Amino acid sequence: MRAAMVERIRTSGHAHRAEVEQVLLATPRHEFVPDADLSLAYDPWQAVITHRFVDGRSSSCASAPWLVAAMLDQLDVQPGNRVLEIGAGTGYNACLLAQLTGRADLVTTIDIDPDVTARARRSLTATGYGDVHVITGDGALGYPDHAPYDRLIATVSPWDIPVQWWKQLAPGGRLVAPLRWRGQGRSVAFTHTHGRLVSDSLHLCGFVYLLGEDDGELSGSITSDGLVTLHWDRDQAVDIAALHTVLDQPRVTAWSGVSLGGNESHDGLWLQLTVADPRVCRIKVHADVPPEVCDPVPGWWRMALVEGSTLAYLTSRRLETGDEARWELGAIGHGPAATELTEYLCDRIRAWAPERDQHKPMLTVYPANTPDSELAGPAIDKTHSRFVLTYRDLAS
Repeated sequence: MRAAMVERIRTSGHAHRAEVEQVLLATPRHEFVPDADLSLAYDPWQAVITHRFVDGRSSSCASAPWLVAAMLDQLDVQPGNRVLEIGAGTGYNACLLAQLTGRADLVTTIDIDPDVTARARRSLTATGYGDVHVITGDGALGYPDHAPYDRLIATVSPWDIPVQWWKQLAPGGRLVAPLRWRGQGRSVAFTHTHGRLVSDSLHLCGFVYLLGEDDGELSGSITSDGLVTLHWDRDQAVDIAALHTVLDQPRVTAWSGVSLGGNESHDGLWLQLTVADPRVCRIKVHADVPPEVCDPVPGWWRMALVEGSTLAYLTSRRLETGDEARWELGAIGHGPAATELTEYLCDRIRAWAPERDQHKPMLTVYPANTPDSELAGPAIDKTHSRFVLTYRDLAS
């Protein structure tokens, strides 16, 4: 089952580094998730929830194996690297890191939950990797005792990059973190270069949040029953009160003429729009909401645009073309500027579609005090840093 899992991961384009493939094959994942049956433990696409908050939300999990592989490819651990992991989880990822660097004592994993670290410590010891340093503490502070680190990986999602991570990452070191901006989450791989963090790959993903006073993602309901919410960054001009009854206003629908097959993704559209459009955010719709009330594209990650008291979001409809089913992308809007905003979104879809995701973005993260004149483009401002997303091969 483990071999079949790794083969499916490789077929999907991950674990392309031979070292990552080898450690996935060598590590008994089921021993790190003993409460899960084997089919779940070795399902390449499924995370295993191991701890929950009292309200039912997941507080810790074993990430889906494909994502573990993708992030380890991004991290590019070399023998002898000193590694810090933020978010201990089950200990599975720390076990893989220990094998990649060649010495368990070069790996430190930290988590704020003592139950999580106790379980990770037990699993690592039982599988022969008890020399991994398992620390109970605030991951946002890193762990300076073993710094500097050649590699730093976060398996919880921060809204910003904490100052201590900058300080503890060696020059030339690599950092992989599932960052959030404009409502989306991306696993981003950076190299620490000349006081900046410069990316070379991004993957769409979702993780348990790294919560703290620096978190700047805001959310609010736009329906009286609380089943439809918006998520946006604190630097965005979103007046949630002005949108509270927006879905009660007449619906405007526009279609782009662009269609996708069942295995084609539209997430690159969202990524491109975050470059210069500060209106981009995320809409979250509970499964109980009927489509006549709100009908976004399927899935967790659903892009929306907000301008004053107007909301527009990405939608789709099924098209039958012979034996193949395709989905046409469009926009649904509510509010006084719904016609303009839906047409704008369809125009952006049409501009993105011809080459789709062939353009490769680069995210550069600068310290918060960096002046505009030294930035490569418009900034998304965080607490400790400034995010600048650019497309070198895209004219606009």
